[in-house]
Amino acid sequence: MSNAVANGLAGAGGGIIAQIITYPLQTVNTRQQTERVAKQSLDTTKRLGTLLQILQVIRTDGWGGLYSGLKPSLLGTAASQGIYYYFYQVFKNKAEAIAAARKLKGRGDGTIGMFSWLTVAALAGSLNVLLTIPIWVLVTRMQTHTQAERKIMEERKNALLREASENGLTDSELQHKLDELDSIKPRPYGTLQAVHEVYTEAGITGFWKGIVPTLIMFMIYEGSLKRLRAKRAVSKQGKKNITALEV
Repeated sequence: MSNAVANGLAGAGGGIIAQIITYPLQTVNTRQQTERVAKQSLDTTKRLGTLLQILQVIRTDGWGGLYSGLKPSLLGTAASQGIYYYFYQVFKNKAEAIAAARKLKGRGDGTIGMFSWLTVAALAGSLNVLLTIPIWVLVTRMQTHTQAERKIMEERKNALLREASENGLTDSELQHKLDELDSIKPRPYGTLQAVHEVYTEAGITGFWKGIVPTLIMFMIYEGSLKRLRAKRAVSKQGKKNITALEV
Protein backbone atom coordinates (compact mmCIF):
# COMPACT_ATOMS: atom_id res chain seq x y z
CA MET A 1 0.00 0.00 0.00
CA SER A 2 1.42 3.39 -0.97
CA ASN A 3 1.93 6.06 1.66
CA ALA A 4 -0.63 8.25 -0.14
CA VAL A 5 -3.34 5.58 0.18
CA ALA A 6 -2.38 4.90 3.80
CA ASN A 7 -2.60 8.60 4.65
CA GLY A 8 -5.95 8.86 2.89
CA LEU A 9 -7.43 5.90 4.79
CA ALA A 10 -6.06 7.16 8.10
CA GLY A 11 -7.50 10.61 7.50
CA ALA A 12 -10.89 9.17 6.55
CA GLY A 13 -11.02 6.93 9.63
CA GLY A 14 -10.00 9.66 12.02
CA GLY A 15 -12.46 12.09 10.46
CA ILE A 16 -15.36 9.64 10.84
CA ILE A 17 -14.64 9.10 14.55
CA ALA A 18 -14.35 12.83 15.21
CA GLN A 19 -17.55 13.53 13.24
CA ILE A 20 -19.63 11.02 15.20
CA ILE A 21 -18.45 12.50 18.51
CA THR A 22 -18.95 16.17 17.59
CA TYR A 23 -21.98 15.95 15.29
CA PRO A 24 -24.60 17.01 17.89
CA LEU A 25 -22.61 20.21 18.51
CA GLN A 26 -22.40 20.82 14.76
CA THR A 27 -26.15 20.37 14.42
CA VAL A 28 -26.87 22.93 17.14
CA ASN A 29 -24.33 25.35 15.67
CA THR A 30 -25.81 25.03 12.17
CA ARG A 31 -29.31 25.68 13.45
CA GLN A 32 -28.13 28.74 15.34
CA GLN A 33 -26.50 30.18 12.23
CA THR A 34 -29.49 29.61 9.97
CA GLU A 35 -32.24 30.48 12.44
CA ARG A 36 -34.40 33.50 11.69
CA VAL A 37 -36.79 34.32 14.49
CA ALA A 38 -38.21 37.37 16.15
CA LYS A 39 -35.91 39.53 18.20
CA GLN A 40 -37.42 38.43 21.48
CA SER A 41 -36.96 34.75 20.62
CA LEU A 42 -33.41 35.46 19.47
CA ASP A 43 -32.55 37.08 22.78
CA THR A 44 -33.91 34.01 24.58
CA THR A 45 -31.79 31.75 22.39
CA LYS A 46 -28.68 33.73 23.25
CA ARG A 47 -29.26 33.16 26.95
CA LEU A 48 -29.40 29.40 26.48
CA GLY A 49 -26.17 27.48 26.80
CA THR A 50 -25.10 24.82 24.35
CA LEU A 51 -26.21 22.01 26.66
CA LEU A 52 -29.68 23.51 27.04
CA GLN A 53 -29.95 23.94 23.29
CA ILE A 54 -29.04 20.28 22.79
CA LEU A 55 -31.73 19.31 25.32
CA GLN A 56 -34.20 21.52 23.46
CA VAL A 57 -33.48 19.69 20.19
CA ILE A 58 -33.96 16.34 21.95
CA ARG A 59 -37.27 17.51 23.42
CA THR A 60 -38.68 18.80 20.12
CA ASP A 61 -37.13 16.40 17.57
CA GLY A 62 -35.97 13.43 19.64
CA TRP A 63 -32.46 11.98 19.72
CA GLY A 64 -32.58 11.61 15.96
CA GLY A 65 -32.73 15.39 15.65
CA LEU A 66 -29.15 15.66 16.92
CA TYR A 67 -27.98 13.32 14.16
CA SER A 68 -30.13 14.57 11.29
CA GLY A 69 -28.05 14.26 8.14
CA LEU A 70 -25.39 12.10 9.81
CA LYS A 71 -25.10 9.56 6.98
CA PRO A 72 -24.17 12.03 4.24
CA SER A 73 -22.04 13.88 6.78
CA LEU A 74 -20.02 10.72 7.49
CA LEU A 75 -19.69 10.18 3.76
CA GLY A 76 -18.57 13.78 3.35
CA THR A 77 -16.08 13.54 6.19
CA ALA A 78 -14.58 10.29 4.94
CA ALA A 79 -14.38 11.61 1.39
CA SER A 80 -13.05 15.01 2.46
CA GLN A 81 -10.33 13.73 4.77
CA GLY A 82 -9.43 10.84 2.51
CA ILE A 83 -9.19 12.99 -0.62
CA TYR A 84 -7.24 15.73 1.11
CA TYR A 85 -4.60 13.52 2.74
CA TYR A 86 -4.29 11.30 -0.33
CA PHE A 87 -3.63 14.14 -2.75
CA TYR A 88 -1.56 15.99 -0.16
CA GLN A 89 0.79 13.02 0.02
CA VAL A 90 0.80 12.62 -3.78
CA PHE A 91 1.69 16.28 -4.35
CA LYS A 92 4.19 16.18 -1.46
CA ASN A 93 5.96 13.18 -3.02
CA LYS A 94 6.08 15.01 -6.34
CA ALA A 95 7.47 18.16 -4.71
CA GLU A 96 10.13 16.14 -2.87
CA ALA A 97 11.11 14.42 -6.12
CA ILE A 98 11.44 17.78 -7.88
CA ALA A 99 13.52 19.17 -5.00
CA ALA A 100 15.82 16.12 -5.07
CA ALA A 101 16.24 16.43 -8.85
CA ARG A 102 17.12 20.11 -8.47
CA LYS A 103 19.75 19.24 -5.87
CA LEU A 104 21.39 16.75 -8.25
CA LYS A 105 21.64 19.56 -10.79
CA GLY A 106 23.29 21.80 -8.21
CA ARG A 107 20.24 23.96 -7.59
CA GLY A 108 18.93 24.03 -4.06
CA ASP A 109 19.60 21.88 -1.02
CA GLY A 110 16.95 19.24 -1.73
CA THR A 111 14.37 20.56 0.74
CA ILE A 112 10.88 21.80 -0.08
CA GLY A 113 10.50 25.55 0.27
CA MET A 114 7.63 27.43 1.88
CA PHE A 115 6.04 28.31 -1.47
CA SER A 116 6.11 24.65 -2.53
CA TRP A 117 4.47 23.58 0.74
CA LEU A 118 1.73 26.17 0.24
CA THR A 119 1.21 25.00 -3.33
CA VAL A 120 0.92 21.37 -2.21
CA ALA A 121 -1.64 22.25 0.46
CA ALA A 122 -3.58 24.57 -1.87
CA LEU A 123 -3.84 21.94 -4.62
CA ALA A 124 -4.92 19.19 -2.23
CA GLY A 125 -7.38 21.50 -0.49
CA SER A 126 -8.87 22.82 -3.73
CA LEU A 127 -9.49 19.30 -5.04
CA ASN A 128 -11.01 18.36 -1.71
CA VAL A 129 -13.41 21.32 -1.75
CA LEU A 130 -14.37 20.90 -5.40
CA LEU A 131 -15.17 17.21 -5.02
CA THR A 132 -16.90 17.21 -1.63
CA ILE A 133 -18.78 20.52 -1.27
CA PRO A 134 -21.97 19.02 -2.81
CA ILE A 135 -22.08 16.56 0.09
CA TRP A 136 -21.81 19.37 2.65
CA VAL A 137 -24.56 21.34 0.91
CA LEU A 138 -26.85 18.33 1.38
CA VAL A 139 -25.74 17.87 5.00
CA THR A 140 -26.60 21.48 5.86
CA ARG A 141 -29.97 21.15 4.13
CA MET A 142 -30.82 18.02 6.11
CA GLN A 143 -29.66 19.55 9.42
CA THR A 144 -31.95 22.55 9.03
CA HIS A 145 -34.96 20.80 7.49
CA THR A 146 -36.59 19.82 10.80
CA GLN A 147 -36.28 23.39 12.03
CA ALA A 148 -37.97 24.68 8.86
CA GLU A 149 -40.82 22.18 9.30
CA ARG A 150 -41.30 23.34 12.88
CA LYS A 151 -41.49 26.98 11.80
CA ILE A 152 -44.17 26.12 9.26
CA MET A 153 -46.22 24.45 11.99
CA GLU A 154 -45.79 27.50 14.23
CA GLU A 155 -47.01 29.76 11.43
CA ARG A 156 -50.05 27.53 10.94
CA LYS A 157 -50.84 27.70 14.64
CA ASN A 158 -50.52 31.49 14.65
CA ALA A 159 -52.80 31.69 11.61
CA LEU A 160 -55.31 29.46 13.39
CA LEU A 161 -55.21 31.66 16.49
CA ARG A 162 -55.84 34.74 14.36
CA GLU A 163 -58.73 32.99 12.64
CA ALA A 164 -60.21 32.02 16.02
CA SER A 165 -59.96 35.61 17.21
CA GLU A 166 -61.57 37.01 14.07
CA ASN A 167 -64.33 34.41 13.63
CA GLY A 168 -65.09 33.84 17.31
CA LEU A 169 -64.31 30.11 17.51
CA THR A 170 -65.14 28.44 20.80
CA ASP A 171 -62.36 27.11 23.00
CA SER A 172 -63.31 23.52 22.24
CA GLU A 173 -63.26 24.14 18.45
CA LEU A 174 -59.91 25.91 18.68
CA GLN A 175 -58.41 23.15 20.81
CA HIS A 176 -59.69 20.53 18.37
CA LYS A 177 -57.98 22.23 15.43
CA LEU A 178 -54.78 22.69 17.41
CA ASP A 179 -54.80 18.99 18.28
CA GLU A 180 -55.20 18.17 14.60
CA LEU A 181 -52.13 20.25 13.78
CA ASP A 182 -50.12 18.59 16.55
CA SER A 183 -51.06 15.16 15.22
CA ILE A 184 -49.47 15.87 11.82
CA LYS A 185 -46.17 14.02 11.61
CA PRO A 186 -43.19 15.56 9.81
CA ARG A 187 -42.65 14.18 6.32
CA PRO A 188 -39.74 11.76 5.93
CA TYR A 189 -36.73 13.68 4.65
CA GLY A 190 -33.68 11.86 3.38
CA THR A 191 -30.76 12.39 1.07
CA LEU A 192 -32.76 11.94 -2.13
CA GLN A 193 -35.30 14.56 -1.04
CA ALA A 194 -32.47 16.98 -0.26
CA VAL A 195 -30.88 16.35 -3.67
CA HIS A 196 -34.21 16.98 -5.39
CA GLU A 197 -34.81 20.24 -3.51
CA VAL A 198 -31.34 21.64 -4.18
CA TYR A 199 -31.54 20.77 -7.88
CA THR A 200 -35.07 22.20 -8.19
CA GLU A 201 -34.11 25.47 -6.52
CA ALA A 202 -30.75 26.19 -8.15
CA GLY A 203 -29.96 23.53 -10.71
CA ILE A 204 -26.65 21.68 -10.81
CA THR A 205 -24.73 24.78 -9.68
CA GLY A 206 -26.65 24.74 -6.40
CA PHE A 207 -24.52 21.85 -5.21
CA TRP A 208 -21.43 24.08 -5.39
CA LYS A 209 -23.01 27.07 -3.66
CA GLY A 210 -20.49 28.93 -1.51
CA ILE A 211 -17.45 27.29 -3.08
CA VAL A 212 -15.47 30.53 -3.59
CA PRO A 213 -15.47 31.69 0.08
CA THR A 214 -14.82 28.09 1.15
CA LEU A 215 -11.71 27.91 -1.05
CA ILE A 216 -10.49 31.29 0.19
CA MET A 217 -10.95 30.35 3.85
CA PHE A 218 -9.18 27.03 3.34
CA MET A 219 -6.18 28.63 1.64
CA ILE A 220 -5.89 31.27 4.37
CA TYR A 221 -6.02 28.54 7.03
CA GLU A 222 -3.40 26.37 5.31
CA GLY A 223 -1.14 29.37 4.68
CA SER A 224 -1.29 30.41 8.32
CA LEU A 225 -0.62 26.84 9.47
CA LYS A 226 2.45 26.49 7.25
CA ARG A 227 3.85 29.83 8.40
CA LEU A 228 3.39 28.83 12.03
CA ARG A 229 5.18 25.55 11.43
CA ALA A 230 8.02 27.38 9.69
CA LYS A 231 8.40 29.75 12.63
CA ARG A 232 8.43 26.80 15.00
CA ALA A 233 11.14 25.13 12.93
CA VAL A 234 13.52 28.09 13.27
CA SER A 235 12.65 28.93 16.86
CA LYS A 236 14.91 28.15 19.78
CA GLN A 237 12.71 25.24 20.82
CA GLY A 238 13.03 23.72 17.37
CA LYS A 239 9.44 22.41 17.50
CA LYS A 240 7.63 21.82 14.22
CA ASN A 241 4.41 20.26 15.50
CA ILE A 242 1.34 22.42 16.05
CA THR A 243 -0.76 21.92 19.15
CA ALA A 244 -4.52 21.30 18.93
CA LEU A 245 -5.18 24.66 20.61
CA GLU A 246 -3.16 26.49 17.96
CA VAL A 247 -5.03 24.72 15.16
